Amino acid sequence: MKQKKVAIIMGSRSDLAEVEKTAKVLSDLGIGYEMHIISAHRTPDTASGFAQRAEAEGFDVIIAAAGKAAHLAGVMAAGTVLPVIGIPMKTGDLGGMDSLLSTVQMPKGVPVATVAIGGAENAAILAAQILACSDNGLRAALKEYRKKMAEEVAEADRELNK
Repeated sequence: MKQKKVAIIMGSRSDLAEVEKTAKVLSDLGIGYEMHIISAHRTPDTASGFAQRAEAEGFDVIIAAAGKAAHLAGVMAAGTVLPVIGIPMKTGDLGGMDSLLSTVQMPKGVPVATVAIGGAENAAILAAQILACSDNGLRAALKEYRKKMAEEVAEADRELNK
């Protein structure tokens, strides 16, 4: 069984389809993870408690996905010194700009690394890059991942030009 390294937290079940993309990339890279639904606004004590216990529970990075008033990543960052990566979710009202601004606009001393609106795969890759700072095997896996992406683009070009 893989050692848990990344906590993936989503604000509601409606985020699951996007967050599953994060989980797939982590799995492909051999990184353990655990997923939870925790709301910064509807379950604030749970959110705060999770952030405070995350390091003791063996997590190295937290990825938090939320939409609208997307404060989940900020709540996580406020409760831990672990790196937190925010995924602003696309919304019907403002297309995700509300989520993006709520995630990225953090006060001094409480940073949240933020990926693009709906950037689930990039959140996983960024988490892997953070973990790869002290894991040469993971660094090699990331290089292979990039090589595979380049090969897929080259193959698509060949197919287009047949």
